[in-house]
Amino acid sequence: MESELKHPAMIDTKLPRNELEEKFAPFVRRDVYGPTGRGDPPLAEKVLLGLALVTIVPVRVVVAVNMALFYYSICRVCTLGVEPHREDDQEDYAHVGGWRRAVIVHSGRFLSRVMFFVLGFYWIRERRCGPRILKSGDDENFGVEQLEENERPGAIISNHLSYIDILYHMSSSFPSFVAKRSVAKLPIVGLVSKCLGCIYVQRESKALDFRGVAGIVAKRVQEAHLNKDAPIVMLFPEGTTTNGDFLLPFKTGAFLSNAPVLPVILRYPYERFSPAWDSISGVRHLIFLLCQFVNHLEVTYLPLYYPSKQEKDDPKLYADNVRRLMAIM
Repeated sequence: MESELKHPAMIDTKLPRNELEEKFAPFVRRDVYGPTGRGDPPLAEKVLLGLALVTIVPVRVVVAVNMALFYYSICRVCTLGVEPHREDDQEDYAHVGGWRRAVIVHSGRFLSRVMFFVLGFYWIRERRCGPRILKSGDDENFGVEQLEENERPGAIISNHLSYIDILYHMSSSFPSFVAKRSVAKLPIVGLVSKCLGCIYVQRESKALDFRGVAGIVAKRVQEAHLNKDAPIVMLFPEGTTTNGDFLLPFKTGAFLSNAPVLPVILRYPYERFSPAWDSISGVRHLIFLLCQFVNHLEVTYLPLYYPSKQEKDDPKLYADNVRRLMAIM
C-alpha cells in the first residue's frame, strides 16, 4: 500500500466508493461530510452550520486576522535595522539574539496558543511518555532513551494531519519548518516564516537541488542539537497530510544528520467534522473548522530517540524505526 499512495489532488473520484476508500485509505474522510468532504451532511448538521456562519465564524475571523496583524507588527518592530541571517541561499531572522529573539519567540508562542483557542481548541490534552528504553528484536537496530535535561533533539518529528499542526507546534516549541520558497514572499506570513527560521525549498526544482536542500536540513538539525541558541527544526517526514489513521513512509531528510530526534504524535478526536486536512479542499476545510464550536487535539510526546550505529550508517533504517515506534503508540 505504501508505494502506491497518492496525494488527495491526484485521487480519481470517479472510482467506485469502496475501491476509492480502499486504495486511498490514508486520505479518505470518515466524518459526516463523506470520503472527500463533499457529501451531503444530515439536516441537523446543516442547521448547526447555518447558525455558526452568522454567529461564531465572523467573530473568529475578525479576532484571528487582528492577532495575525498584531504579531506581524511585533516581528516588524523586532527586525527593524537588523540584517537577516543568510547562508546557503537561505534567509532568516531566527538567529537574531538578545531581546529581539526573546520577544519574537515568547509572543509567538503565546499568540499561537490564543489563535488555537479562537479556532475552538480550548484545551489540549498532552501526554508525555515516562523514562524508558525500547528495543526491537535486534537490540542494535532499534533504541529509545529518555530525554535528559542536558540533551536537546536536533529535530522534532511529527505526523502531519493539517495546516493547523503548525499552530500547535509554534505554541509548544516555536520551531523552524520546511516551506515553499514562495512563502517567504507572502504578505505577513513571509516575515513570520523568516522569524521562525523556515528552510525554504523550491518544490519544482530538480533532484540535484533537493539534495542540496537535504544537506541544508541536515546541517540545521545538527546545529540545533549542538547549540541551544539555535532554532530547533520541526519536520513532517511523511511529506503530506493524512486522515490520521495511517502513518506514511518517512522521507530520510530528517535523519541524515545522525542527531537524536523527538517524536510527537498528533490526533484530532471528532464527532462531526474531522480537523484533518486530507481529501477536502482548503476553503471548505477552513469554513467547517470555523463553524465547529469545539475542536479537540491530543498530543503524545515520546522519549528522545537516539540512533544506533546501524541507524547512523543507514538513514532509511533510522527513519523506518522511528516511524515504526510512532505507529505502535
